Amino acid sequence: MEFDKLVHQPIRLQLFAYLYRHGQTTFSELRDELDVTDGNLSAHLQRMEDADAVVVEKRFVDRRPRTTYELSPNGRETFEAHVDTLETLLDQLERDGSE
Repeated sequence: MEFDKLVHQPIRLQLFAYLYRHGQTTFSELRDELDVTDGNLSAHLQRMEDADAVVVEKRFVDRRPRTTYELSPNGRETFEAHVDTLETLLDQLERDGSE
């Protein structure tokens, strides 16, 4: 059993989970909710963007720039596959514990 390194990293796992649950989210909301620095968040989001896991939208709202992020279909599939792997691990642990 192998974990997807893109998702398994702790901050990225939080990003995947947050975006999976909440959908399109602003950079500042992600930063505040996950309590990470701008630079750290930016680096992780760039890694996810490079892997085609997030869709980035940049626009102006009331003359101010706003960047939003949303899981791409590939990102959703990647996260779901990771969750399936974790569930398989838990099932194996439960089976091993009952023997």
